[in-house]
Amino acid sequence: MAIPNTLGRSQANRPFRLLLIKPSHYDDEGYVIQWWRSSIPSNSLAAVYGNALDAAERQVLGADVTIEVTVLDETNTRIDTRRLSRHLRRGIDRQGGGALVGLVGVQSNQYPRALDLARRFKAAGLPVVIGGFHVSGCLSMLERRPVELQAALDAGISLFAGELEGRLDRLLLDAVNGQLEPIYDYLSDLPDLTGAPTPYLPAARIKRTMGKRASFDAGRGCPFLCSFCTIINVQGRKSRHRSADDVEALIRANAADGTRNFFITDDNFARNRNWEAIFDRLIALRASGLEIHLVIQADTQTHRIKGFIEKAAAAGVNRVFIGLESINPASLKGAQKGQNKIGDYRALLQAWHSVGVLTYAGYIIGFPDDTPESIRRDIRIIQRELPIDIMEFFILTPLPGSKDHQQLVQQGVELEPDMNQYDTQHVTTAHPRMSRADWEGIYREVWDLYYSDEHVATVLRRCRVWGYDPKHMLAKLFAFHAPIVHERMHPLEGGLIRRKVRRDRRPGLPIEHPLLFYPRFAVDFVIKYAGAYRMHRRYRRILERVMAEPDPLAYTDIAMAPVVADERETLQLYSAVASA
Repeated sequence: MAIPNTLGRSQANRPFRLLLIKPSHYDDEGYVIQWWRSSIPSNSLAAVYGNALDAAERQVLGADVTIEVTVLDETNTRIDTRRLSRHLRRGIDRQGGGALVGLVGVQSNQYPRALDLARRFKAAGLPVVIGGFHVSGCLSMLERRPVELQAALDAGISLFAGELEGRLDRLLLDAVNGQLEPIYDYLSDLPDLTGAPTPYLPAARIKRTMGKRASFDAGRGCPFLCSFCTIINVQGRKSRHRSADDVEALIRANAADGTRNFFITDDNFARNRNWEAIFDRLIALRASGLEIHLVIQADTQTHRIKGFIEKAAAAGVNRVFIGLESINPASLKGAQKGQNKIGDYRALLQAWHSVGVLTYAGYIIGFPDDTPESIRRDIRIIQRELPIDIMEFFILTPLPGSKDHQQLVQQGVELEPDMNQYDTQHVTTAHPRMSRADWEGIYREVWDLYYSDEHVATVLRRCRVWGYDPKHMLAKLFAFHAPIVHERMHPLEGGLIRRKVRRDRRPGLPIEHPLLFYPRFAVDFVIKYAGAYRMHRRYRRILERVMAEPDPLAYTDIAMAPVVADERETLQLYSAVASA
């Protein structure tokens, strides 16, 4: 693995080497989840890297110190701690410089891996800091410090809570002076993003992801109160946003590297108070010949915001992720997701399709009233009555930093102690109506229910009417179905060609003998990719049948039918449960 220093250093200057790592997490066998090409780039990593480049340019450590920044994403790059530690130590021991290792954007499921990496760097005599949503969420919502955070402090590893803008200078100065604080807590002081350094990753990093897509946050904060969400308790409920000038600058910087696809990571871009000015600027950029494509996240009320959907499409949005979560009003009310009203779902989805934007819907499995039977029923209703293109499913998980988690801790409810399991694919607490086996079983089953051969054909027929290329739609359907079936991983955690390093296994688990590990890995690889190949062949046959159907524009179904006043008397969406 090459160690890419992004900034040069003159012979006269002392180096300060800043190593930024976005950790992955462990699979069920304890191996690091890593791909030849990972799914999407980390915005947290891009945001910290952008701030680091700004600090280096301003020479915050003095004119005689050059800050060299290395940025690595473990989901697509092996983290060789020994080699990296030697490189950092050389700058200290031979050149009189300094170093800091930052574990960036660490989510709860990534925290065990982050702590393992941090301990190795610390053992090499290097200063280390861990930041991200797990640290911030725990310090924001819990009265007592969790054992895993205390373990880091006991090992001499620093913790960073809050956002980095305007705070990196102090962190770097403390590191170069050997005076890192145990905890940096900025949760009560959220920075203004106007004029702040913008997220950026080198083109070489982005090329290691599928789709060569960059990510950035145009704003932070969400006004809603969803009880399972950590965003509002870390980034706040007030909209803080970048200016249109800032967004244009980062778009142009990435475009200069050849990147034209972007994922705007705002948890809810519709509640970014500057959405219109940003869209208008992006529309102007596209009119000038800069072809860009965007994926955004937005709530279920966007069709009620005048001009939002139309301007989104004109600005280059071709996919929107919507947190549908459930079609049971009682479940939505219990999760304090009052902005989701099932009576709006059809009008919302049809509004996005009317401007040529694909709809991705997130759906949560495991609300208190859920049972395997009710979930199967709900999926049938969704397939029949809601014009959703892609669905992705999540197990209801009390993530540290959420109100759900805070309340369960206060009530003394037993929770899964292993943070590696908090990936929304594993059960982490008891359910009132389902056993652990039933809950995890229906979670696996629901992907096959939605992506059935019959419904894949239905989605392809709909997309022909809406004017979207069926071949491209087929690729997206396959990309969301195959990972959960053949890799047993959520598609957002998936990638292209799984990599496993024999020695990169979770501490406490045995390192397998080469004569056992490599043959087993090879057999497993063949079985998985042969299964994926057969699935793709099956999908292709479905596409061929659909493409052979005459008069495709004549196709219609209940989900595509215009919304009418009396449909609440006829659709199961409004009658399946009492609360509807």
